[in-house]
Amino acid sequence: MARRKNTFWNRNKFKLSGLILILPFYFLYEQLQPPEFPNVWEEKSVGPFEVAIQPLNNEAPYAHHEDWVKDFSAYVNEGNVSDIRQGYVNIGEEPVPLDTLESDDVGILHGSELLQHVHAIAPQNYKPEHRVWVTLQTWDGSVHKASWKIPENWLK
Repeated sequence: MARRKNTFWNRNKFKLSGLILILPFYFLYEQLQPPEFPNVWEEKSVGPFEVAIQPLNNEAPYAHHEDWVKDFSAYVNEGNVSDIRQGYVNIGEEPVPLDTLESDDVGILHGSELLQHVHAIAPQNYKPEHRVWVTLQTWDGSVHKASWKIPENWLK
């Protein structure tokens, strides 16, 4: 019968096996913890709608299909979401014109009656004069816009 050598590896390899069995439970626990979202920004009138937006985090924009975007949730608190033909969100000095927005699929509000989500068109770096713009078009063709100031902690 062959004898095993009393090496470090032979003495401790079962501990590595136990660690490999335990690690998935740690990662599962980490994923089940709810993330902390920033506060919802003040509600503003966008035509006949009352809209409040909430950034999903306070981090910088990220690259998404050759565009820079920032994720937001939008709450339509007054008015019906079904009355909105199309809605867009962008970050900049002024709102992007509708003809430009319609040519791409970035910045479109999408979701349900309770919560709308958007990958807002954003510059790679923020400037103090930038604002978050919401542009809504209703079925009768009227366009409504509102804007929010960018928080100070985003300007770095």
